[in-house]
Amino acid sequence: MSTNHSQIIVIMVPFLAQGHLNQLLHLSRLISAYNVPVHYVGTTVHNRQARNRIQGCDPKSVSNIYFHEFHPPCFASPPPKPNSPLSHLQPCFDTTKHLRNPFATLLKNFSSVAKRVVVIHDSLMSSVVQDVASVRNAEAYVFHSVSAFTVFLHLWEEMGRPFPINVDMLKDVPSLEGCFTAEFKKFISNEYKCMKFDSGRIYNTCKFIEAPFLDLLARQEISKEMEQWALGPFNPVVLSQTKCHNRPKCLKWLDKQAPNSVIFVSFGTTTSLTEDQIQELAIGLDKSNQKFIWVLRDADKGDIFADDDPMFSKSDMLPKGYEEKIKEKGMIVRDWAPQLEILGHSSTAGFMSHCGWNSIMESITMGVPILAWPMHSDQPRNTVLLTKFLKIGLVVKDWGLRNELVSAETIENAIQKLMNSEEGSEIRERAAKMGDDIRKSVADRGNSCLELDTFVAHISR
Repeated sequence: MSTNHSQIIVIMVPFLAQGHLNQLLHLSRLISAYNVPVHYVGTTVHNRQARNRIQGCDPKSVSNIYFHEFHPPCFASPPPKPNSPLSHLQPCFDTTKHLRNPFATLLKNFSSVAKRVVVIHDSLMSSVVQDVASVRNAEAYVFHSVSAFTVFLHLWEEMGRPFPINVDMLKDVPSLEGCFTAEFKKFISNEYKCMKFDSGRIYNTCKFIEAPFLDLLARQEISKEMEQWALGPFNPVVLSQTKCHNRPKCLKWLDKQAPNSVIFVSFGTTTSLTEDQIQELAIGLDKSNQKFIWVLRDADKGDIFADDDPMFSKSDMLPKGYEEKIKEKGMIVRDWAPQLEILGHSSTAGFMSHCGWNSIMESITMGVPILAWPMHSDQPRNTVLLTKFLKIGLVVKDWGLRNELVSAETIENAIQKLMNSEEGSEIRERAAKMGDDIRKSVADRGNSCLELDTFVAHISR
């Protein structure tokens, strides 16, 4: 839908991590389709990262998405630690405090030429954009990069459980113990303390997926009458089937496999596995006798383009002769993988995942069930949403056993259960139907599109 909103300017302010950068760049694409100029703000490194990795569209081909690149001081970019996820990224996260002043200058410049400046910021960038409160014709909307389920539980608990909820909802929900480093918990707390100026909340979800939890978030005790918009899915739900000559090797391999026959294994951009865990996973995948694509790479460093340290080869951790042994049924990918296209491929049957929300939304929209292996942050609670409420996944690793090695036998059994049991068949059918319904809804201008129409109309009032 294209409308002229030339007097409105949107500034998009993502947090400096892949799952956050990607979601707000896709939202930029959706809003820009209404002929609203969108200005995507970040560091030089992270804007480059977002552009290089986006799938399903080319932001350079969109005439009204503009990138603004700030230059914070240099920060340490150490290698990741398998047993301490996110800790190696903290120096990068801490640089966000240097973005407040350049953002305030940009905001002031835009406010002088536009009728209204709309700031959409990640919840973890609240301190950066706090000066929006002092600009007369500016308003801010906080974007929560996680599920409505996770946000509701967090706010409800933080507010002292202001109203009763169904006790079944709390059953199986893990505590947040072990989900965050102490430094990152402090960082989150400081950002939430700054969150006092927003006009509404935005989620990358939709009522079709999370209606009960969106309804709970809308209750006055939680919302304080602040409006909310579920504008997801942000990622494209229909992908081009063009098979160009420079098609990635892993997609060419998938083209040769039978429909619904391949397990995709990837644990996101903030997790590194230990050598022992890599060995067990390798054996489990082999013994499952299921075709698979395994993205075996370290977590991102704060600066993914830094080349001061040679990248350690994870292949050295595989059992001797492993790749030769599995070459007929498996493929190891060591660099950036086209995850959305892999999930959207007809040969992909399941996704063994860390359960980050960006990955979950991509998997749901492509109709692919999830083998849940949460690592940190919101992922343990997302696992409960997937397996208990949506019933489109199975647990591989129970969060209560997070410090234990997941055995090859456990991995093999989880894959076999998904692919060769009656319960697994029902899960795969539910996931396929949910994905199909969401794609039809978007194509037919269903609830998600109407919600986006409503939001753009609101900011353009």
